[in-house]
Amino acid sequence: MRIYLAGPEVFLPDPLAAGAAKKAICAKHGMEGVFPLDAPAPMPSGPPDWRRIHAANEAHIQGCDVLVANLTPFRGLAADPGTVFELGYMRGLGRPVFGYTHVPHDYRSRVAGARHDGAAWRDEHGLEIEDFGLAENLMLEGAIAASGGMLLRAEDGLGWADLTLFEDCVRAVRRKLMGEL
Repeated sequence: MRIYLAGPEVFLPDPLAAGAAKKAICAKHGMEGVFPLDAPAPMPSGPPDWRRIHAANEAHIQGCDVLVANLTPFRGLAADPGTVFELGYMRGLGRPVFGYTHVPHDYRSRVAGARHDGAAWRDEHGLEIEDFGLAENLMLEGAIAASGGMLLRAEDGLGWADLTLFEDCVRAVRRKLMGEL
Protein backbone atom coordinates (compact mmCIF):
# COMPACT_ATOMS: atom_id res chain seq x y z
CA MET A 1 0.00 0.00 0.00
CA ARG A 2 1.53 3.31 -1.12
CA ILE A 3 0.38 6.54 0.54
CA TYR A 4 0.90 9.94 -1.05
CA LEU A 5 1.83 12.37 1.74
CA ALA A 6 0.12 15.61 0.73
CA GLY A 7 0.63 18.79 2.69
CA PRO A 8 2.58 22.00 3.07
CA GLU A 9 5.50 20.26 4.80
CA VAL A 10 7.51 20.83 1.61
CA PHE A 11 7.75 24.49 2.75
CA LEU A 12 9.08 23.76 6.25
CA PRO A 13 12.69 24.70 7.05
CA ASP A 14 13.74 21.02 6.79
CA PRO A 15 11.19 19.41 4.48
CA LEU A 16 13.22 16.24 3.90
CA ALA A 17 13.29 15.53 7.65
CA ALA A 18 9.51 16.09 7.81
CA GLY A 19 9.01 13.70 4.90
CA ALA A 20 11.34 11.11 6.42
CA ALA A 21 9.43 11.21 9.71
CA LYS A 22 6.11 10.63 7.93
CA LYS A 23 7.61 7.86 5.78
CA ALA A 24 8.94 6.14 8.93
CA ILE A 25 5.43 6.15 10.42
CA CYS A 26 4.03 4.62 7.23
CA ALA A 27 6.73 1.91 7.28
CA LYS A 28 5.99 1.18 10.96
CA HIS A 29 2.43 0.35 9.86
CA GLY A 30 3.49 -1.75 6.86
CA MET A 31 2.95 0.86 4.16
CA GLU A 32 5.15 2.99 1.92
CA GLY A 33 4.95 6.76 2.19
CA VAL A 34 5.61 8.81 -0.94
CA PHE A 35 6.65 12.39 -0.21
CA PRO A 36 6.31 15.12 -2.89
CA LEU A 37 10.07 15.77 -2.80
CA ASP A 38 10.98 12.12 -3.44
CA ALA A 39 13.09 11.78 -6.55
CA PRO A 40 10.77 11.73 -9.56
CA ALA A 41 11.21 9.60 -12.63
CA PRO A 42 13.65 11.22 -15.08
CA MET A 43 11.96 13.96 -17.04
CA PRO A 44 13.00 15.60 -20.26
CA SER A 45 14.79 18.87 -19.77
CA GLY A 46 13.29 22.02 -21.09
CA PRO A 47 10.13 22.85 -19.15
CA PRO A 48 10.51 25.39 -16.34
CA ASP A 49 11.17 23.99 -12.87
CA TRP A 50 7.60 24.57 -11.72
CA ARG A 51 6.25 22.45 -14.62
CA ARG A 52 8.62 19.60 -13.78
CA ILE A 53 7.59 19.76 -10.12
CA HIS A 54 3.91 19.64 -11.08
CA ALA A 55 4.42 16.69 -13.44
CA ALA A 56 6.52 14.80 -10.88
CA ASN A 57 3.91 15.24 -8.16
CA GLU A 58 1.10 14.08 -10.43
CA ALA A 59 3.20 11.02 -11.30
CA HIS A 60 3.75 10.32 -7.60
CA ILE A 61 0.00 10.58 -6.95
CA GLN A 62 -0.81 8.27 -9.86
CA GLY A 63 1.56 5.69 -8.39
CA CYS A 64 -0.15 5.64 -4.98
CA ASP A 65 -3.15 3.78 -3.63
CA VAL A 66 -4.34 6.38 -1.15
CA LEU A 67 -3.62 9.97 -0.10
CA VAL A 68 -3.29 11.43 3.39
CA ALA A 69 -3.47 15.24 3.39
CA ASN A 70 -2.38 17.71 6.03
CA LEU A 71 -5.22 20.25 5.77
CA THR A 72 -4.00 22.46 8.60
CA PRO A 73 -4.56 26.08 7.51
CA PHE A 74 -1.44 27.32 5.76
CA ARG A 75 -0.56 30.98 5.25
CA GLY A 76 -4.10 32.00 5.96
CA LEU A 77 -7.62 30.80 6.60
CA ALA A 78 -7.62 27.42 4.89
CA ALA A 79 -5.58 24.48 3.67
CA ASP A 80 -2.67 24.87 1.26
CA PRO A 81 -4.09 25.15 -2.29
CA GLY A 82 -1.52 22.71 -3.71
CA THR A 83 -2.55 20.13 -1.13
CA VAL A 84 -6.20 20.75 -1.97
CA PHE A 85 -5.46 20.13 -5.67
CA GLU A 86 -3.63 16.90 -4.83
CA LEU A 87 -6.56 15.69 -2.74
CA GLY A 88 -8.98 16.44 -5.58
CA TYR A 89 -6.70 14.83 -8.14
CA MET A 90 -6.51 11.59 -6.13
CA ARG A 91 -10.27 11.66 -5.59
CA GLY A 92 -10.68 12.15 -9.35
CA LEU A 93 -8.66 8.97 -9.85
CA GLY A 94 -11.30 7.22 -7.74
CA ARG A 95 -8.93 6.45 -4.89
CA PRO A 96 -9.45 7.01 -1.16
CA VAL A 97 -8.39 10.24 0.53
CA PHE A 98 -7.89 10.92 4.22
CA GLY A 99 -7.03 14.15 5.97
CA TYR A 100 -6.21 15.83 9.22
CA THR A 101 -5.93 19.34 10.61
CA HIS A 102 -4.07 20.62 13.63
CA VAL A 103 -6.64 23.39 14.13
CA PRO A 104 -9.71 22.41 16.16
CA HIS A 105 -11.90 25.34 15.06
CA ASP A 106 -14.40 25.08 12.23
CA TYR A 107 -14.01 27.04 9.03
CA ARG A 108 -16.60 29.72 9.83
CA SER A 109 -15.10 30.56 13.20
CA ARG A 110 -11.71 31.19 11.55
CA VAL A 111 -13.05 33.91 9.24
CA ALA A 112 -12.00 37.28 10.65
CA GLY A 113 -14.86 39.70 11.17
CA ALA A 114 -17.57 37.07 10.60
CA ARG A 115 -21.02 38.32 11.49
CA HIS A 116 -24.52 36.93 11.19
CA ASP A 117 -26.95 39.18 9.35
CA GLY A 118 -30.08 37.28 10.37
CA ALA A 119 -30.00 35.04 7.31
CA ALA A 120 -26.40 33.87 6.99
CA TRP A 121 -22.87 34.33 8.25
CA ARG A 122 -20.95 36.90 6.22
CA ASP A 123 -17.37 38.07 5.99
CA GLU A 124 -16.17 41.68 6.02
CA HIS A 125 -17.10 42.02 2.33
CA GLY A 126 -20.64 40.71 2.81
CA LEU A 127 -19.86 37.34 1.20
CA GLU A 128 -21.59 34.32 2.67
CA ILE A 129 -19.51 31.94 4.79
CA GLU A 130 -20.22 28.21 4.84
CA ASP A 131 -21.59 27.24 8.23
CA PHE A 132 -21.76 23.46 8.41
CA GLY A 133 -19.46 23.02 11.41
CA LEU A 134 -16.78 21.57 9.14
CA ALA A 135 -13.03 22.07 9.46
CA GLU A 136 -12.71 22.94 5.76
CA ASN A 137 -14.76 23.70 2.67
CA LEU A 138 -17.60 21.22 2.18
CA MET A 139 -16.13 19.97 -1.10
CA LEU A 140 -12.97 18.78 0.66
CA GLU A 141 -14.78 17.08 3.49
CA GLY A 142 -17.33 15.69 1.03
CA ALA A 143 -14.59 14.20 -1.16
CA ILE A 144 -12.95 12.59 1.85
CA ALA A 145 -16.23 11.10 3.10
CA ALA A 146 -17.35 9.95 -0.37
CA SER A 147 -14.04 8.14 -0.88
CA GLY A 148 -14.46 6.18 2.36
CA GLY A 149 -11.80 8.22 4.13
CA MET A 150 -12.03 10.43 7.18
CA LEU A 151 -10.89 13.86 8.33
CA LEU A 152 -9.37 14.02 11.79
CA ARG A 153 -9.38 17.29 13.71
CA ALA A 154 -7.20 18.16 16.70
CA GLU A 155 -8.95 18.74 20.00
CA ASP A 156 -6.35 21.38 20.84
CA GLY A 157 -4.11 23.30 18.48
CA LEU A 158 -1.01 21.34 17.49
CA GLY A 159 2.28 22.52 15.98
CA TRP A 160 3.64 21.64 12.55
CA ALA A 161 6.01 19.02 13.94
CA ASP A 162 3.30 17.03 15.76
CA LEU A 163 2.60 13.80 13.87
CA THR A 164 -0.06 12.36 16.20
CA LEU A 165 -3.00 12.97 13.85
CA PHE A 166 -0.95 11.88 10.85
CA GLU A 167 -0.25 8.56 12.53
CA ASP A 168 -3.94 8.26 13.46
CA CYS A 169 -4.75 8.72 9.75
CA VAL A 170 -2.24 6.04 8.77
CA ARG A 171 -3.86 3.68 11.29
CA ALA A 172 -7.28 4.51 9.78
CA VAL A 173 -5.95 3.75 6.29
CA ARG A 174 -4.66 0.42 7.52
CA ARG A 175 -7.99 -0.45 9.18
CA LYS A 176 -10.20 0.59 6.29
CA LEU A 177 -8.10 -0.48 3.31
CA MET A 178 -6.11 -3.40 4.60
CA GLY A 179 -9.00 -5.03 6.48
CA GLU A 180 -7.48 -4.60 9.92
CA LEU A 181 -9.90 -4.01 12.78
